[in-house]
Amino acid sequence: MLPFRTLTTAVIGAGILIASTVVTSAVEPVKIRWASDHTGPPHPAGIAEVYFAEQVEKRIPGSKVQIFWAKSLYTVPQGVKALTQGNLEILTGQFGKTSSIEPLANVVLGAGKLTTVGAIDGIDSTQTFKDLAAHFNKSHDITMIGAGHLSMYMGAGAVKGRLIGPADFKGKKIRSMGPAENALLSALGANPQAMAFGDVPPALQTGVIDGLLTSLGGFNSTKEQAPYFTVAGLNGIVGDYYWFGLSNRWWKNKLSQEQRDILTDIIKNDFMPFQRAINFCNDARTLAKFVTTDKSAPGIYVLNEAESAVIQKAEGGATNRWIKTKVNDYGDKLVDQFTAEAAALVKANPPGSHALEKTDCSKYEKYFARYSKGAKLYKAKKRK
Repeated sequence: MLPFRTLTTAVIGAGILIASTVVTSAVEPVKIRWASDHTGPPHPAGIAEVYFAEQVEKRIPGSKVQIFWAKSLYTVPQGVKALTQGNLEILTGQFGKTSSIEPLANVVLGAGKLTTVGAIDGIDSTQTFKDLAAHFNKSHDITMIGAGHLSMYMGAGAVKGRLIGPADFKGKKIRSMGPAENALLSALGANPQAMAFGDVPPALQTGVIDGLLTSLGGFNSTKEQAPYFTVAGLNGIVGDYYWFGLSNRWWKNKLSQEQRDILTDIIKNDFMPFQRAINFCNDARTLAKFVTTDKSAPGIYVLNEAESAVIQKAEGGATNRWIKTKVNDYGDKLVDQFTAEAAALVKANPPGSHALEKTDCSKYEKYFARYSKGAKLYKAKKRK
C-alpha cells in the first residue's frame, strides 16, 4: 500500500463497501480482459497494469487477468465499442484518442491548463470529469472509474536545434498525437503531422519530420534521432491523461457484490495510487539522467516560467476554440468549465505541495528492475 490516498471515489458509486484485504476463497474467480493503448513493461503504466493483475489473482484465487497492450486487441475507439457491447471488461482510454468515437472526451485537453503535479493528479476530482463519467454511463454503458496520467513532462523533441519559442517552431514539420495538438502546433507556426509513434523514428531519420511532440518516455526512445527535447513546464506543451473504464454489462450485470467490493478496493487503494506514483517516478529518473541547463546541448531542457509563458501566449486559446468546433453546446460549457476548474486546481496545488511530490521513488526501483532488458515481460505485447 502507498502512504497517500487522494483519489476521488465519486464515480465508483455511492454505498460501495470496501472489502477486507483478507483473501476469501468463497468468492468466485473473475476473468478480466484489459486493453491498453500504450506499450507493456518496461513502460511504467504497463508495469502498473501487471501490478493490478497480480493483486486480483492474489485476492481472488483462481482469477485470470489478461492484458493486451499497444492495440494488440483493440484501439481506444474500438475498445469503447467493445466495453459497450460487453466484449471487453476494462480499458485504458487516452482522452484525445477517445474523441473520434466520443467528441466530449476532448474537453479536458489543452496545453497550459493543469500545470502542477497536484492539479494533474486531481483531474478526476473535477466536476467536468464527473460530468463525463455520467455521460459515458448513459451513452456508452461504461463506468468511468477514475483517471490516471502518464508523463507529466510532455514536450517537443527536435533533430536540429532546440524548439523553445514560436520562431523555432515556425515552418517545422512536427509530429502530433492528434487533432487537439494540431491546434497548438498551428498556433506556433509549425506544420503538424499526425503520426503513430511507431512511424516516428524512421520519419525523423529520413527528414520526413523535423521534430515531435511526445513524453519523456518517447524522448528516451527517439533521443538518437531527435536529441533536443524541450519541456515547457508541466503540461506546457500537451497533457497525457487516461481514463479507466469498466463495461457495465460485466461490472453491473455479471459480478457479485463481493467481487465488486474486492475489485473496487484493488482499483481505488492499490492500482490507481501505484499507477500515478510509478509514472511520477519514471519522470524523475528520466529527468535525472538526461536533464540539461545548456540550451545548445542534447538532452532535456525545462523552460523557465517566462519561456513557458511565451508558448502559452502564442497558443492563445487555440485548442479550446478547436474543441468547440467539434462538440455541441453542452461540450462548449464543459470546455469553459474545465478551463476554470484547472485554474482553481493549480492555485490550490502549488509546486511542492502535493503528496505525490514526496514519493520515495527508491521503493519503485525494484519494479523497474523487474522489467528491465532481458526480463520475462520486457517489451511484452500482452499478458495471458
